[in-house]
Amino acid sequence: MTGAAPASVVQGGTDADQASVRRTGWVRRHRAFAACAAVVAAALVLVLSAQLGPKGDAVPMSVHNAGPDGARAVAQILGRHGVAVHDAGNYGAAMAALEAGSSPTLLLYDRNDFLDGPRLRSLAASAHRVVVVSPRLQTLDALDAGIRQAGVVPDASPVLEPGCSLPGPQAAGAVSGESGFLYDGGTTCYRPDGSSAGLVAVGNGGRLTVVGSTAVFSNGQLDSLGHAALAIRTLGPSPDLVWYIPALEDLDTGGSPASLDDLAPDWVRFLGPWLVLVALAAMAWRGRRLGPLVFEPLPVVVKAAETAEGRARLYQDSRAVDQARDNLRAGALVRLSGHLRTGPGATADQVIDAAAGLLGKPVRELRELINERPGTEARLVAWSRELDTLEKEVKSR
Repeated sequence: MTGAAPASVVQGGTDADQASVRRTGWVRRHRAFAACAAVVAAALVLVLSAQLGPKGDAVPMSVHNAGPDGARAVAQILGRHGVAVHDAGNYGAAMAALEAGSSPTLLLYDRNDFLDGPRLRSLAASAHRVVVVSPRLQTLDALDAGIRQAGVVPDASPVLEPGCSLPGPQAAGAVSGESGFLYDGGTTCYRPDGSSAGLVAVGNGGRLTVVGSTAVFSNGQLDSLGHAALAIRTLGPSPDLVWYIPALEDLDTGGSPASLDDLAPDWVRFLGPWLVLVALAAMAWRGRRLGPLVFEPLPVVVKAAETAEGRARLYQDSRAVDQARDNLRAGALVRLSGHLRTGPGATADQVIDAAAGLLGKPVRELRELINERPGTEARLVAWSRELDTLEKEVKSR
């Protein structure tokens, strides 16, 4: 015989079901809030991961730069091969790392020529080997290894073969020559066709290596051709590698700047005073006064009436009736406008209307008179007299 369930059990089951229903209802009502909270939590996790993770930079050839122009990849590869890579942030740190290292190799990338000659020579003297990337003339002169600039790699040589007997380039094979610089002197490798200069030059008994391209060490091209092999064989022989990229703080500003006299060539000291004397003599010669100013009378004085008569005869000889009519009409309108004070911007119709209003004559009559086009010279003379009469009437009012 089955008995009824205890009341406590029934009551407990009912309470649990109600709590579950309430939780489900709360989640359904606050789904949007829960989704936003999940998104915010994920964003916080990403931000904290980025902040607590290793920091990088955007400096070209930097061992902390993970971008295409950085060198983090080659630094990590060298580290796995047992080479301790010391990133020197300034000149003092570079000197300290070189003095503390065991037969250290110095990688120097001074693309802005921040280091002067004495500092470059001190770095070279403290390092067992020096690898200079794309050096300029000032850097090469300070290192004094007989290596000099020789232009850029031609576009016709995008890939360069070793072409030398050095073991490192021989084992690495071909490298890219795009945007690279050539250097002459010492032992050169990766030479374009018909050139004695190469992308890599080794001098000073093997203690100095000049590499004319950053592509050999950059993250973006490290896996191309023989770049990785050449980078490891160039930088890996020593157990300590000091990676030094000079910055603005390494610029020596203690010395006084060169004066204009220091920058001028030697011949200026001899020729300069003579140039000053010649300039003073030329000023005295061209600036001397030739005497007081005089007024020169005109050789002929032509009266206005004679000019008008001469022009009229020209019109008569060429039978230019229309041209003469236009000049007479324009002159009459200008004079009438002045007498009537219609202003310089008044049109011919406005002048005619004002004259008709002043004289009490029909506007049509004056318009026909002023706009008439005489067909013969006789009519032109008569018409000009009528215009003169009209001007006199207006002037007399």
